Amino acid sequence: MANEVITPTGQLQILKESPSGGRISAQNDAQAVTAWLEEYVDSPQTWKAYRREAERLLLWLASQGQTLADINRETLRRFEAFLADPQPSEQWVGPSKSRTHPSWRPFRGGLSPASRRQSLVILQGMFAWLVEAGWVNHNPFRLMRDKSRRLNNQTQRVERYLESGLWAWLWEWLNSPLEAGEGSRAHFEHARRRFIFGFAYLLAPRISEIADARMGDFQRSEGRWWWHVVGKGNKMARIPLPDDMLDCLRQWRHALGLSDYPEQFEAEAPVLRALDGQRGLGHNQLYRLICATFQQAAQTLKDNDGAQEHIAALSQATPHWLRHTSITHQAQSGISLRHLAESARHARLDTTSRYLHTEDNEWHREQQRHRLTVSGHNLPQDSFEPL
Repeated sequence: MANEVITPTGQLQILKESPSGGRISAQNDAQAVTAWLEEYVDSPQTWKAYRREAERLLLWLASQGQTLADINRETLRRFEAFLADPQPSEQWVGPSKSRTHPSWRPFRGGLSPASRRQSLVILQGMFAWLVEAGWVNHNPFRLMRDKSRRLNNQTQRVERYLESGLWAWLWEWLNSPLEAGEGSRAHFEHARRRFIFGFAYLLAPRISEIADARMGDFQRSEGRWWWHVVGKGNKMARIPLPDDMLDCLRQWRHALGLSDYPEQFEAEAPVLRALDGQRGLGHNQLYRLICATFQQAAQTLKDNDGAQEHIAALSQATPHWLRHTSITHQAQSGISLRHLAESARHARLDTTSRYLHTEDNEWHREQQRHRLTVSGHNLPQDSFEPL
């Protein structure tokens, strides 16, 4: 970001300089935000998400002729409404494009309540940093009366996952044999897709962690296999490999023409491969592949008169649903909260507890004991006198 930005319609917008000065080397809001983003350069996915939200705010402020220092409670209220419905639509909303493409827009559509909350959480942290940096003199988020509710990103339980029955159907569909006569490319793509979904379900990785995985990340120690991963916040972790994951890895390696298990010399070789069997897959390629698979599965279910709620779930599913599905199903299978938190690499147990839907099922079953009948007899009708 420099002293100027390009608006979503391609117009050059000069950013006003902030009068506040500060403790950072910045001449305008864009440079101040860039300094904040530099704190996250070691976490590429976090940096990308934070840049998106900060950029949306800066572009909106530029369209209003304002700077970060101008934001007050009313400005924040208008921006929150804008996130829900970016207008005019043709200026702000468009299909996914490269940021350098003339048709690029900052939004795919209005943000859901959860996405708006996440955006405000990120921007609240940005403002706290800018206050400390001396770039702005107040944090407008502190004026939000219901801030604790609206900015608490841990309060909502995870609902974006595939229920057990739907996952079982999807896995069976992913493993269905190809039609006779399919070529080598179709067989390769079939094996790759199966491995991606198996990997995602069994180990609950983030999509970037699947794309960045190397063969050397799967290591054997004292007869047990582990997956070594550098995840969010550059944190290193070691996750036990279930036997089913070892089978998935072995089958995928056979599809690549490799031996059963990773060798020392291929430690840096990518796990996922492009059609040439050598190059790795980029994050965006993997994202699109998973989304396309969900859409194909939804269409298959629709063609076979599947349940509408299952068709809707598959149609809405994004790659991150696979991580939610994995963690939720691990919890339902009885894995302890402590080990589940370690596998999911959550910093706090209350984050992991959002996936515990099993208690709800048990609670619902027990609640059925409370009935309007006693020992099979209906309530006596003559015990009530008409008013």
